[in-house]
Amino acid sequence: MSKPRVAIFDFACCEGCQLQIVNLEEEILDLLTVVQPVEWREAMSDHSESYDIAIVEGSITRPEDEARLKQIRERAGILIALGACATLGGVNKLKDNFELEDVKRCVYGEAAAMPHLATARVKAVDEVVKVDFKVHGCPINNKEFAAIVRCLATGKTPVIPSYPVCVECKKRENVCRYEYQEICLGPLTRAGCNAPCPSAGFWCFGCRGAVDEPNVNAARDVMARYGRTVEDLKSRMLLFGSRQEFANV
Repeated sequence: MSKPRVAIFDFACCEGCQLQIVNLEEEILDLLTVVQPVEWREAMSDHSESYDIAIVEGSITRPEDEARLKQIRERAGILIALGACATLGGVNKLKDNFELEDVKRCVYGEAAAMPHLATARVKAVDEVVKVDFKVHGCPINNKEFAAIVRCLATGKTPVIPSYPVCVECKKRENVCRYEYQEICLGPLTRAGCNAPCPSAGFWCFGCRGAVDEPNVNAARDVMARYGRTVEDLKSRMLLFGSRQEFANV
């Protein structure tokens, strides 16, 4: 049985999620026993128009990006959105909170009117094409990535957690960040990362997006218990939750 052919593509992003794949180091050799990379700009010079699995990092910010993404989707049997930029629109989507022309003038100054600097509203990959699976996070958890790829290569369906980060914090016996008078997005954010930020002394930034059915009433109760407001919570959501449904708490 031939190994699935895998191609990795990037759009508007820092490519940090692809770097996480490289950081698998020796474990990459194990992945190569079940998949065959055929295109990956960051790690190889080969190109291919034939692949079974397309992995896409980055948000979509230009009309030509949409056209390219649709072509990738047509050629791929499975498409995976890699990282917060691809799954949510990421930090790039902060731009959508402002008038587009104002953003262009702020970034490019007098050159803003030049045709080759055309830009558009930021979209997550699934706002343009159908996405089959998502690897969440900024950056991704590379162990989770490896597990998802192995599942797909062997015909299994990956299990993506649908419970909040608070569950993983409790498993790690972390003191709740609200006890430190911080605003944490753990009650609303999808788990699967093993709560690295709270475990390192930071609040959850929400980079994995919301759980499938976020308990917004519980989130409101938490804010009230610690003397915070819903507006305080929304201010934290802007970094990764701009224009996202779960931002409407």
